[in-house]
Amino acid sequence: MIENSSKYLVLARKYRPTKFSDLVGQDILVQILSNGIAENRLPHAFILTGIRGTGKTTTARIIARALNCIGIDGKSDITPSPCDKCEHCQAIADDRHIDVIEMDAASRTGIDDIREVIEASRYKAVSARYKIYIIDEVHMLSKNAFNALLKTLEEPPPHVKFIFATTEIRKIPDTILSRCMRFDLKRIDEETLKNHFKNITMLEGKSIEDEALDLIARAADGSVRDGLSILDQAIMLSQSLITNEQVRIMLGLTNQNYLVVLFKNILQGEPKAILNQFRKINQQGVDPLNILKDLLSFIHWISVRAIDRKLQNYPGLSKEQIEECDQLTQEFSFPLYTRLWQSLIKGIEEASLAPLPEQAVEIILLRLCYLSHLPTPKEIIQNIQKSPQPLEIEPQFQPEEKLIEEKISSPVVPQSLQEPLPKDFKEVVALFHKHKEPLLESVLKNDVHVIHFEPGKITLYLSSHAPKDLIHQLKIHLKKWTKIDWEIIVQDKGDKNYPSLQNQHEVERSKIREALLNEPLVKEVQKNFPDSEVVYIDDIPKEKII
Repeated sequence: MIENSSKYLVLARKYRPTKFSDLVGQDILVQILSNGIAENRLPHAFILTGIRGTGKTTTARIIARALNCIGIDGKSDITPSPCDKCEHCQAIADDRHIDVIEMDAASRTGIDDIREVIEASRYKAVSARYKIYIIDEVHMLSKNAFNALLKTLEEPPPHVKFIFATTEIRKIPDTILSRCMRFDLKRIDEETLKNHFKNITMLEGKSIEDEALDLIARAADGSVRDGLSILDQAIMLSQSLITNEQVRIMLGLTNQNYLVVLFKNILQGEPKAILNQFRKINQQGVDPLNILKDLLSFIHWISVRAIDRKLQNYPGLSKEQIEECDQLTQEFSFPLYTRLWQSLIKGIEEASLAPLPEQAVEIILLRLCYLSHLPTPKEIIQNIQKSPQPLEIEPQFQPEEKLIEEKISSPVVPQSLQEPLPKDFKEVVALFHKHKEPLLESVLKNDVHVIHFEPGKITLYLSSHAPKDLIHQLKIHLKKWTKIDWEIIVQDKGDKNYPSLQNQHEVERSKIREALLNEPLVKEVQKNFPDSEVVYIDDIPKEKII
């Protein structure tokens, strides 16, 4: 048992490229090096730079093989296609070649270490064609160590090649860079990573869903090694098929169905629904910070899709959800999405530093809800230009008694600028939505219980959560919009039980849900899929029903 386990190699090592043609997503690099080796036009020093996991050390080892390969017959010259069979190729692959020296500059940073390299470089290779020094993380060398290398790099012995690798090219002195041929290994795009990971999954005898591949490729962030590490975990987690849900749970990512609902609640100014949705997602073990990051990625996608409908679909969304998102791009303006994006960028930074991330994320989501209903600067200017009267500044306090009363006739307001009188309380709430007052709108929905309504007069009682100045605010706004004084009578609840608009909405949705669950088709689905649940119910326009 111990012997078998010791033979296991992680995917990143098991499928490490051994030829230039095996390198993933580095076509320009491969072409330059292959042509240079074929024509024997090679520099004495290379420097490879790029993010982690893009193949810097792997490329260095392939160069070492290409320069020292002697072929199966033992007579071949340098070649862009090393044989992997000769003694030199195999020794380099096993990291035991005496003339190919790998050095980690992170642990050997001093001038004494570099002096050893310089001294040893004077002697010819023991068995190979070239003596090759591969120095990884070269930016970690000290200033004195770099200075000691300058002369050797400028006029090295003909039998020596230096290959440097770094993730921090800006930390390399210009005097070093000018003596090396530089190669920038680019970040691997998601489509290339998906194809590479799919091939490896097949070689491992497993299957994987396309949505799961999307998630792994995105999490890899351009790094082959990072992606293979995630794929390794996914293979261990699954039996035969790697599913989208398994990878999502493993990475602690948000379910995209919940993400769409959360985003809609933010746009529609539903703070209570936002908190409920966030807590539901959080209970599934999703990192609160990941919720904000997923929301940021989603807003980026929907903003770009508002400009270009041909953009690739967001991973994990159904066709109906894509159409729903397209509808959102028509209902809400692009400046709103950019405002939410900017607020999220700031919010992610705040949440990462907060002592209680869950509470921080809740406040950030509520802030987004408020921002979504603020007018844009353009709308503010347009409203000012349309206004026939100067802006009124409301006093911060109301005097208890008015010693002097002056009758001032109100300016005549054109009929076209007056709001029509609401016919019921729902239309009152709709006025607050129209004029972008999301907090008052939410309070009116949840904390106001209407006993009697007629245009200009409302009889109601309030829940204990209602703000103390709600009636005052309600009168001021209704007068400003409808140009009449409203009589609002507040009664004690007593034995009366009049539901709020939110209660009415929940009862209505509950009836719809109950009716839906009794549908034969839904019962059949739940019978065949016992773990399934109804997550979201929406009304589909008749024109979209086939």
